[in-house]
Amino acid sequence: MSTHATAASTSTDEVAFHPDRRFWLIYSFLIIVMFLSALDQTIVGTAMPTIVGDLGGVEHMSWIVTAYTLAITVSMPLYGKLGDLMGRKRTFLVAIALFLAGSALSGFADSMGTFIAFRFLQGLGGGGLMISSQAITADLLPARVRSLYMAPMGAMFGIASVLGPLVGGWLTDSVSWHWVFWINLPLGIAAWIAIAVAMKLPVHTFHGRVDWAGLTLLDVGAVAIVLLATWGGHQFDWLSWQSAALVLVLLVSWGLLPRVESRASEPIIPLTLFTNRTFVVTTLMGMLAMGALFGVMGYLPTYLQMAYGVSATTSGLMLIPMTVGMLVASTLSGALVSRTGHYRAYPPVGALIAAGALVLMSTMDAQSSVFLLSGYTFVLGAGIGLFFQLLVLLVQNAVPQRIVGTATSSNNFFREIGVTLGAALIGAVFTSRLTDQLVTFLGSAASSTDEATRAALQAAQASGLSPASLTPHMVLGLPDVLRSGIIDSYVNALTPIFLWLSPLLVVAALISLALPKIELGTKSGLEQAEEELAAQA
Repeated sequence: MSTHATAASTSTDEVAFHPDRRFWLIYSFLIIVMFLSALDQTIVGTAMPTIVGDLGGVEHMSWIVTAYTLAITVSMPLYGKLGDLMGRKRTFLVAIALFLAGSALSGFADSMGTFIAFRFLQGLGGGGLMISSQAITADLLPARVRSLYMAPMGAMFGIASVLGPLVGGWLTDSVSWHWVFWINLPLGIAAWIAIAVAMKLPVHTFHGRVDWAGLTLLDVGAVAIVLLATWGGHQFDWLSWQSAALVLVLLVSWGLLPRVESRASEPIIPLTLFTNRTFVVTTLMGMLAMGALFGVMGYLPTYLQMAYGVSATTSGLMLIPMTVGMLVASTLSGALVSRTGHYRAYPPVGALIAAGALVLMSTMDAQSSVFLLSGYTFVLGAGIGLFFQLLVLLVQNAVPQRIVGTATSSNNFFREIGVTLGAALIGAVFTSRLTDQLVTFLGSAASSTDEATRAALQAAQASGLSPASLTPHMVLGLPDVLRSGIIDSYVNALTPIFLWLSPLLVVAALISLALPKIELGTKSGLEQAEEELAAQA
């Protein structure tokens, strides 16, 4: 049996798909490389203080994460287009090699400058791992059964968001921060060998010109967004000339993009995608849903550590129910879509369930049970999981096979923009609210008529207590009169934001109602490509 197994339409409602051992080998490593790409966006967080202390350059600390995120974002469109034009196997192997080289070199870095450069190199590979994995599934699997196999791949992001901080902290404490990066090497090398030997995909010869002008304009705009989201409110004010300059760069570069793409023979993002209703709807849904989810995930661990006094490791473990909910729901919806061929109900239902979970989370206070919080996060994960893995599938099913990689990368590109903006805006709101809450509480404590309260505050301030220097360990050691007020400040700063995020998912549910009904394909992408070539001939 060939690598892509066989898929034939046995009836209008059933697809016979019989994966062989070679398929399972390739599929296993597709999941692994997808996991590695997602893991490296979260594993560095707990190791960052140690890395900065070892290499120096604390003023450049934010670039440890920004360099990787930026490289993933700007490389996505190129991998999608080159995979379509020259064949996905070669671009996938290049992506794995870049990722492994960046991982190995990051572990050997001896200064902050070289470390950031190697993280960027690692991200250039990481973007290809994500895009190529998703596009290759379209080559190997019929759309009708693809949702079942994409469910575990989509769940890798949720699993990595939980395991990343845990593994990063354990490796840093038990071995060395260098192994946070070197841990990628055994699995990555095994994946490279397996893909090189076992995967059989067509290789194309491309004689045209790559759309470098379009890629440059697209990436310049993306860089402006990422830098604005990363530096805004920290390196400079949101209402500053630096912010205005970045917004201007974004408007000019993306304003020129349609004109350049309309003239390119092989545009990096074909303008026809923006007239494809499925692409537009799924892209908007992905941006809204992921912006909300990653906004929650970015600050929920801090909330858990402050409100419940748990360690960083325990706060990560407390997010496992959300991952379980995501995996269970995505597997369930994937199986049902594969069996029935119907998919339009899952996006609105899943988005509304997730919105309801955020409303429930907004009712929490410092006395809320940990089990109650775990239940709410399980529902949130289940709601997202119910539809998230379907979005890429629907895009791939709605475009010609010759641009599947381009459509996949474009969908992921805009979703990554949504994640970046969502996390930045939510972070800005949370930080502002928290500062106001803490200043108000500490001010009231300083002017309290209770002498014991004033004395406790003065002693804490003499030990370094301030709104900018609070840590979970410091809060845990404060007297009850101060600790309860600070915990309430965190609760009051964050939980209303959950309520404000829920309309984003309601809007996503309403947008999903515009999804057109398109029959899911019963042939693999390779078979569709052969038919398209035959039709052209």
